[in-house]
Amino acid sequence: MLEGVNVALGVTGSIAAVKTVELAHELRRQGADVRGVMTGSAQGIVHPWAVEFATDNDVVTEITGRVEHVELCGYDGWADVFLIAPATANTVGKIAGAVDDTPVTTCATTALGADTPVVIAPAMHEPMYDHPGVLEAIDTVADWGVEFVDPRIEEGKAKIASEEAIVCDVARVAGERSLAGNQIVITTGATSEAIDPVRVLTNRSSGKMGRAVAKACYARGADVTLVHGVVGPQPVMRDGVHPNGELPYATVRPVESAAEMLEATREACEDADTLVSAAAIGDYTVAGSDEKIRSGQDLTLDLEPTPKLIDELRADHPKLPIVGFKAETSGDEAAMIEQARQTLSRAELAFVVANDASVMGADATKALFVHERDVARYEGPKAELGGEIADSIAAIVGDA
Repeated sequence: MLEGVNVALGVTGSIAAVKTVELAHELRRQGADVRGVMTGSAQGIVHPWAVEFATDNDVVTEITGRVEHVELCGYDGWADVFLIAPATANTVGKIAGAVDDTPVTTCATTALGADTPVVIAPAMHEPMYDHPGVLEAIDTVADWGVEFVDPRIEEGKAKIASEEAIVCDVARVAGERSLAGNQIVITTGATSEAIDPVRVLTNRSSGKMGRAVAKACYARGADVTLVHGVVGPQPVMRDGVHPNGELPYATVRPVESAAEMLEATREACEDADTLVSAAAIGDYTVAGSDEKIRSGQDLTLDLEPTPKLIDELRADHPKLPIVGFKAETSGDEAAMIEQARQTLSRAELAFVVANDASVMGADATKALFVHERDVARYEGPKAELGGEIADSIAAIVGDA
């Protein structure tokens, strides 16, 4: 997500500075090069050696005759983004007043003057965050184009945002924003049809692919609505599943049944520029029992087909670009392409991503980009495939 991006990481004197090492590691895992800048107060919480270890670069702890602030954040400086995480109330106020009395505030003033993108992740006690002067300072700096990553309000504290949220906003600020101004609706996850109050019909979808597409579209500047179904039978530990339904890169509309997913997607697509139908929507529903069905008896379920979401949305929006997904189990590439092209033609899709159902729940995938006349192959992490799909969407809406 951050391949080739240079991030200058400013660290100030919040106790959340203890998270700096892991944040630096995550930025680097996402492809960024990172260099640390620390205030004196931050050095009392986390040692510069720890930040040096995490970034694999020397850390700026004072501004010297080498004019480190200009080298990092000035015109033609090293940094593509200046990230301050955590940022104290003191630091935000100083930035708003152009006060340069720490390495971090001096780098911030330099970055703002040189139009180097700045991202700020505040962290402080909640009463400080609610102070009128602090809120005014945040509004002032935000009006200058600085991106704020909102803190999590918990236990009387405005806690620093998650690493995922910070990384997503850094990627959004650093990227070309090829989808800026676009509303992207993405369906993902499984649907679940109630047999009785206890039992359901569902499938093995984890929703990872749809979330990867959503994150990639957000990083490219889109506003994303994620219509998220249930997560099918998976191991207890599931990376990327957010039980509270909140995601830093998308507005989430949680649904359960195929009917709920269709209704929510219809509503979300009223103002959409593109629909990505990545969900594994159940093909059948059943008239469920209001009472638990007792075990130990022969049972026959009468299954009824569910509406095809892409067909319904195509009827509603004849001109809307729609990206489809097609999962097969045959392992026959030619047959997979043929099935994908049938769907492509029937619903007049922009393109279809076809894969084998065996990748459900996995972090990696093999996929085919099936267009009317050509086919492209992909093998690798779903996160990177999400980026490929987002770039293909950008090409489509850019030509529209």
